Amino acid sequence: MLSLIIWGMVFVVSLAVLIKAADYFTSAAEKVGKSLGIPLFIVGVIIVAIGTSLPELVAGVIAAFENATEVVVGNAVGSNITNILLVVGAAIVVSRKMSFDYQVSKVDLIFFLGSALLLTAAIWDGVFTLVEGVLFLLCIAVYLITIVFQMRKDPPAPDSAESAKFDWKNFGILIVSAAFVYLGAKFTILALVELSMALNIGKEIIALSAVALGTSLPELVVAIVAVKKGMPGMVAGNMLGSNIFNALAVMGLPSLVTALVVPPSILIFFLPAMLASTLLFFIFLVRRKEVVRWQGVLLLIGYVAFIGMVFGVEVL
Repeated sequence: MLSLIIWGMVFVVSLAVLIKAADYFTSAAEKVGKSLGIPLFIVGVIIVAIGTSLPELVAGVIAAFENATEVVVGNAVGSNITNILLVVGAAIVVSRKMSFDYQVSKVDLIFFLGSALLLTAAIWDGVFTLVEGVLFLLCIAVYLITIVFQMRKDPPAPDSAESAKFDWKNFGILIVSAAFVYLGAKFTILALVELSMALNIGKEIIALSAVALGTSLPELVVAIVAVKKGMPGMVAGNMLGSNIFNALAVMGLPSLVTALVVPPSILIFFLPAMLASTLLFFIFLVRRKEVVRWQGVLLLIGYVAFIGMVFGVEVL
């Protein structure tokens, strides 16, 4: 019992360190990029794309090295479900209505649905191979390049105050936060493995629930703040980018270390849940270009059902 409590505390603390360090790393990387004269639209696209999924990405790579590959798949699938059902659902309920500009974000919508379908096809045989991982990384590269070219047509205004001077403080924060991202991910995966053995449950169950929820909490906070400031469209845009990155990069990069074994429970229960939630939200956006409160409530009910299914599956 004492061991369970200790590893539970290690899991919570290390996950919190991972998330906070990733936030500092993203902020510092953006400032360092600007100070080095990298175009602002490129800095914005790359840093935002990586930053939103950095905890999942680093945790996935560490899990691959620790031969806990089911954590990679569970985290990617669980985070995507959580982003749609919990983060977006809560944002819709708070905002009452979320408008969405289909023309501006058509590329994101295509990659959003396409990445979910591609992930489904790739892991349907129970294993995610190196070849599939390389294909996924090529797809995320195409997505980022497409977004960069889109932003070049309408680049943000230059910020000469930030881009004129290199600040060694930001560079130091970048290095230190990167170290803490690694340590946070390392101990998160270690604690997850120990907890799964102590509780006699699959590692993918903790990844689908606790890890996915923990790594999505920053997005949840940002979403609530955004809708309260009258920027609900940002929530949908951030969610689309985060899910695309989770499906393609968070799965692709760890597969360079080792092939990822997909637990049967993910194939039978949770992959269909991810695909269903993706299709549901895609239909919401394409058909009406906006979502309203009752649809947000429906998404939240779906998240509660998903969590119930996670632990219900483990009992079976």
